Amino acid sequence: MPEEIETADRVGSVSTSRYEQIVAELLKVVEAQSRGQFVIGDGALEIEPMRDQYAQGERSEGLFTVKESVFRLAEDIGLTYKTVSTVRWVASKWPKERRQDKVSFTVHRILARIEDEEERFAAILTPPEGKSRWTPDEAKRRVGWQVTKPITPQEKVSAIHSLAQDEEVAATVTGDFLRRPTVVAQVKEEDKVRVVEELTRDDKVAAAVAPDFLRRPAVVARVAQQDKVRVVEELTRDDQVAAEVTAGLLRRPDVAFRAMSDDTARHQVNNAQNERGRQAREHFEQSSPVAPAIRGLDRSVEFLDLITACHAFVAASGRVVPGLRDRQLGDDERVIIHENVARVRATLDWIETAVDTGKVDVDDELARLLQGE
Repeated sequence: MPEEIETADRVGSVSTSRYEQIVAELLKVVEAQSRGQFVIGDGALEIEPMRDQYAQGERSEGLFTVKESVFRLAEDIGLTYKTVSTVRWVASKWPKERRQDKVSFTVHRILARIEDEEERFAAILTPPEGKSRWTPDEAKRRVGWQVTKPITPQEKVSAIHSLAQDEEVAATVTGDFLRRPTVVAQVKEEDKVRVVEELTRDDKVAAAVAPDFLRRPAVVARVAQQDKVRVVEELTRDDQVAAEVTAGLLRRPDVAFRAMSDDTARHQVNNAQNERGRQAREHFEQSSPVAPAIRGLDRSVEFLDLITACHAFVAASGRVVPGLRDRQLGDDERVIIHENVARVRATLDWIETAVDTGKVDVDDELARLLQGE
């Protein structure tokens, strides 16, 4: 059977005039029902007046007595305890002279939640703007309850939250929403961040998403410097990856310069170069058939290196010392120069001893002096 559509002269299956007749008849029934519910509430109040549940001596014994009396009344008149308890409470909130015949008991019950009496009594006399009478949804809006038929965006949001209390339902709804670009575009930035954090708690998902983010220059550019450092550290925990990345970075002059400004980094690079040279030399001496012949040339190479070092020192001194003419150095500066001259003298003595005797051992005092101690 086709669904009846409301038109200008029909409501459902009846004409507008017949609908109005039905409404007038049912309003009388509602008024009668409201009076009846108040009668029940007044009767329950007479049997058990409202009392402070924390009043002296009634917290343990009195409340139990109240419940027994109300429960007995409910059974004797064929209603549930909850129904009788509710109408008793509503009747206590609306003295007879404050009740409105044209307002349903349902609206009385909802507006009874207004704590302040004067505010409550004034509210029932003042329907919402543009309305001729109170409706249950308007009463719910007045006390801040969720309405049955949401109209405003906030009411619809509240309704969705209520329907999505179940985690599985919430997950399904969230997935549907996130597939709608216009919806995602309206989500606040901090909420998007929280969503991404929650969605990437699984390590596999995070690992799959991270490379996509890192391929987007605009995203990388907004990452804080300390976070970039942490990312690089995490990505280069594997030694092979770290070696490839480091080699690539050191090919960039500015990066290499700044890296070598770090004493620890420079020291490690020097150690690595020395170690690489030592390993190459060991490998050559162990594996090359011409190694014995080449060893005879080592002394010549070392001789040339020593001559070169001496020449470089003399040349540098000859270039720098004349610049001290007519210049008075401070006490601290002179101390430093004298300390370094002493190291040079000790080094020269060491060289002469090594050349004359072939002994290159360094005693403790010379070692401390060479190290600047």
